[in-house]
Amino acid sequence: MSDKEMLDQLRLDASELVLEETFTDRRVGSIRRLSPVTEDGQPDASRQVQYFGQSQIMTPAGPLPISFELPADDLKSAIAQFPEAASKAIEEAVEELKKLQRDQQSSIMVPGQNQGGGGMGGAGGMGPGGPGGLKL
Repeated sequence: MSDKEMLDQLRLDASELVLEETFTDRRVGSIRRLSPVTEDGQPDASRQVQYFGQSQIMTPAGPLPISFELPADDLKSAIAQFPEAASKAIEEAVEELKKLQRDQQSSIMVPGQNQGGGGMGGAGGMGPGGPGGLKL
């Protein structure tokens, strides 16, 4: 990649600038308000203000950040929407973690599992559970 290509990729898009503000109770989470601005920093009324909530859940591996959109027109509405939106985002994250855990457990290699040649399990892939090994 040439220096010019790299510089082009690092160039800020002046038509998409936002002023980012963070509001937090320093306990449960925070709300980010993204207010569109022009390239000279003035409010850009042609684009809509956006709100995003942020919180975290504790997992055995440590804290997991959770982010979610708050379809609000103002900060007061965003605050009111926070509990339900956070709960839904946490529920979705927990389900995703469970799915990843199931996927990881089902990919555990078992001696005798048919690996398409080679591997453990004797001639013909006859291991525990018959041809092809254990079925999980």
